[in-house]
Amino acid sequence: MNDRLQPSLKPRLLDRVREALRLRHYSPRTEQAYVHWIRRYVFFHQLRHPSDMDQEDVKRFLSHLAIDENLSASTQNQALNALVFLYKVVLGKEIGFIDGVVRAKRPKRLPVVLTHEEVAQLLSCLDGVVSLVCHLLYGSGLRLLECLQMRVKDIDLERNEICVRDGKGQKDRITVLPAACRGQLLDHLKRVRTLHREDLARGLGRAPLPEALARKYVNADSEWCWQYVFPASSHYADSRTGVRHRHHLHETVVQKAVAQAVRRAGIHKPATPHTLRHSFATELIRAGYDIRTVQELLGHQDVSTTMIYTHVLNRGGKGVQSPADRL
Repeated sequence: MNDRLQPSLKPRLLDRVREALRLRHYSPRTEQAYVHWIRRYVFFHQLRHPSDMDQEDVKRFLSHLAIDENLSASTQNQALNALVFLYKVVLGKEIGFIDGVVRAKRPKRLPVVLTHEEVAQLLSCLDGVVSLVCHLLYGSGLRLLECLQMRVKDIDLERNEICVRDGKGQKDRITVLPAACRGQLLDHLKRVRTLHREDLARGLGRAPLPEALARKYVNADSEWCWQYVFPASSHYADSRTGVRHRHHLHETVVQKAVAQAVRRAGIHKPATPHTLRHSFATELIRAGYDIRTVQELLGHQDVSTTMIYTHVLNRGGKGVQSPADRL
């Protein structure tokens, strides 16, 4: 965006949006996305203030995203959610039912899934921290950010469990810690603890905490249990507090390493770190685990989301044998 146009945007409105999101404990990424769509909405209507616009203006903007920008259905829905939040929560104005919006069609696609052998080939082409992360994605069914944002206290080595805190939909859940990762994970935690002690000796070693928790427990951010399991290699200064933190490993580090490993392994599928989560679910269903159990491990709100993996296995109700196989 052109910086000289920023004053016309009335930054105080965007500050109100940020404050409202933080009060309701929305994630930083949701905050970033909502502010982005509200800013685009204002620029689309030649810098008019949202309070001077109505549902017809919202409809024109959303239709523009689908027709002119050719954006996906999920992206269009995110923009709509941002505008509904703006009007309902920040401006206290009901925009009502938005009729006649040209909606992008949501394609019904099956997830990319790797076979057990392909996963083994992929993991053999990885090493170091990225290898451990990917083993956990496949062994525990974690989303990439759920794994990278994991704290030391979230791992229960006695019960072989991982507690996913504040997952998608702001829900906690328990998933399995694969026994195959236990030794590698213990060695990794020893190295991370040594790094943490070195940081403390330098006056650092503080992990970012939710604001309310940081106010209640002043020194909790320097305790071992609150440190990230997969810390970044460098520190950064928090823009809100000015405190220097060691953040978690950035997701692009894992994404790039997996992309290279897929090519080296000769896997001809568009596999990403998230593919390992799909493969985890598929293997559990193949092994005969109950669909509700798989749903809980994945953290799906609706079992219909989990049912898509039965279609990957061609087990919608019962397996189907091709008549060609009986020739």
